[in-house]
Amino acid sequence: MSNDQLRIEDVNEVLEQVKDPETGRSITRTKQLYDFQVTDDALLIQIGLTSHSAPIHQRFRDNVISLVHDHFPNLKSIEVEIHEHQRAASPLGQIGLTCKSVIAVGSGKGGVGKSTVATCLAIGLRRTGCKVGLLDADVYGPSVPQLTGAAGQPAKAENKISPIDYDGIPVMSIGFMVPADQAVIWRGPMLHSAVTQFVRDTDWGDLDYLIIDMPPGTGDVALTLSQLVPATGAIVVCTPQKVALLDAIKAIAMFNKVNIPILGVVENMSSFLCPDNGKTYDIFGKGGARRLAEQAQVPFLGELPINIGIRENGDYSNTSANFEDPQIAGYLEALVTELVWQVAARNAEKPNQPDLPVLS
Repeated sequence: MSNDQLRIEDVNEVLEQVKDPETGRSITRTKQLYDFQVTDDALLIQIGLTSHSAPIHQRFRDNVISLVHDHFPNLKSIEVEIHEHQRAASPLGQIGLTCKSVIAVGSGKGGVGKSTVATCLAIGLRRTGCKVGLLDADVYGPSVPQLTGAAGQPAKAENKISPIDYDGIPVMSIGFMVPADQAVIWRGPMLHSAVTQFVRDTDWGDLDYLIIDMPPGTGDVALTLSQLVPATGAIVVCTPQKVALLDAIKAIAMFNKVNIPILGVVENMSSFLCPDNGKTYDIFGKGGARRLAEQAQVPFLGELPINIGIRENGDYSNTSANFEDPQIAGYLEALVTELVWQVAARNAEKPNQPDLPVLS
């Protein structure tokens, strides 16, 4: 057996340790290790990843290079090429939602920017190439139509509701069906029925992610969601001050009770950069959400500053413009990346099982 063959076998053994971020399974088992080429002291690796992993391509590539370098320190060149790998979403639960990851965005109380964070996450995921849906499940206070400018009456065809399209993102909200000046006054069963219909009967198509903007507090919707689909996890949004953190810890406890894993905590309104003098002011304090995450032993996804542009873009139904603002975009892109990284980490801990054919 030649040295080249030995080296190729050694490389293959190392690459077996690399896990597909979407499924948590080895890329050699999922046939996503397309090829690798060894030439002298250089290694070129070709790996296929689905659009579900698009936001973390660079971090994934860096980790693979680091892993290979640790095992083969004498290599002078290690290149990793990422190629598009096709894999359709499998139906979830009994309702048949074709989505790979269902993400709930909640908060312990209103007014902390939960809907803005949920909308920005959906936009950010879409911008990287993911297939994303956005469900406004905050029935009593739907904000997504205002934040996005999406409008219209959802049509119904073949027993399915057609969502409103927002820059390639299918969106569903009670705000499309109820006049903006009218209140929704529903008891628990009606709320359960509405959320079930939105998830089950909307023609979402094939999704990588469904972002669900939850109602604030610890009400019925989390329980309904846990019964409908196996949610990938939840994000809890809060502001830094203690009065908000007291409610955020309750939201974490609620998701834990209904067996929805916590993917992380986001600190919104963490600081204010004054445009007049360039100084930073911690109006609501700073670091409270990070300390909460450490206390609850859940990931901290990142922070968003108080920014006039975020407020103005929401007021003018142009939330996507946040990603064009250099003062804001970096924070939002970091949140999107960290969210997908946490999803990948959870998948690595509990790999998805491959679909098996049903024998008749």
